[in-house]
Amino acid sequence: MTIPEPALPMVVPAEGLPARVRIHEVGARDGLQNEKATVPTEVKAEFVRRLADAGLTTIEATSFVHPKWVPQLADAEQLFPLVRDLPGVHLPVLVPNDRGLDRALALGADRIAVFASATESFAKANLNRTVDEALAMFAPVVEKARAANLHVRGYLSMCFGDPWEGAVPVPQVVRVCRALLDLGCDELSLGDTIGVATPGHVQALLAALNEQHIPTSALGVHFHDTYGQALSNTLAALQHGVTTVDASAGGLGGCPYAKSATGNLATEDLVWMLQGLGIDTGVDLGRLTATSVWMAGRLGRPSPSRTVKALGGTTQPHKE
Repeated sequence: MTIPEPALPMVVPAEGLPARVRIHEVGARDGLQNEKATVPTEVKAEFVRRLADAGLTTIEATSFVHPKWVPQLADAEQLFPLVRDLPGVHLPVLVPNDRGLDRALALGADRIAVFASATESFAKANLNRTVDEALAMFAPVVEKARAANLHVRGYLSMCFGDPWEGAVPVPQVVRVCRALLDLGCDELSLGDTIGVATPGHVQALLAALNEQHIPTSALGVHFHDTYGQALSNTLAALQHGVTTVDASAGGLGGCPYAKSATGNLATEDLVWMLQGLGIDTGVDLGRLTATSVWMAGRLGRPSPSRTVKALGGTTQPHKE
């Protein structure tokens, strides 16, 4: 199935926004990790290939966590070799510890990510450690990765709210961000894990990080659309100068340890907005939409992305 690039939206640039945004595509990892039915390895590999063919150049491929914790990604060793040679595409992988890093290194990964929490409750639920214990666990992992010339991303969950603790104070988030950068992370992804952020909160956090000498260039944003705020929060981040935005093709994903977390910001919805603003992403929206319709067919349910619904018609999901 091929969906042509739409004539709309009309391009109307706005002042004060970046000329280009790098989309960090998380559909193949964060999007699929919550699926109850096992997605075959070859389907995952084809998903990554189609995302690359649509123009995405950073695609998070998989996670080297213990299969007990994320069974859906237990095939990391089988999947990564199927996609690692895609030309011009970065394929970061998630690693939880030294063992996960060794597995990633053995397969030739050159970009990894570690995942921390801004709150004690989520650190306990996700990693069974305190915030500081988790940082101490990551320290040798990041050091070893940097020694091997790997690019290291630090994910920080619960930056805007926590299902157990409620509102998360901005200084608390800034402290953990500073600690991750001090460990040696090249960039940080600020996660609105349960989707409760609003634009003013986003800009306040970004300003607080800048005040502590954390540059905007080192920051990406990762919004969930629980309350329909993901695009407005993204625009607020762009207005502040952020140029890296996480998104998931078709709006796939959630969080297995935070039940109130609904899907990620859909990559198609993000590209539609950026295209209308005249911001370059390098992504072919028609091919991307066709990819998400294809994956919806494999999962047996329609994509929640509004743009996929609008451009992909009412026939999804379907088989080719």
